[in-house]
Amino acid sequence: MKELYGSAILFFYFLKWPILLGLPLLYVQGLQNNLILNILWLFCFFLVMQDLYRHIVKRR
Repeated sequence: MKELYGSAILFFYFLKWPILLGLPLLYVQGLQNNLILNILWLFCFFLVMQDLYRHIVKRR
């Protein structure tokens, strides 16, 4: 279970920005609507918002 948790952390740490920015571009290029990718995009969006919030709070 530890390995699965660790790999999920690494996956989302390195791929949250490409997923967040790349998925809308893929939809513009003609990718059909996909529920799993939409959920993954929302999760990445919340992770990025959390990082930005922590960065702003840390500065104050």
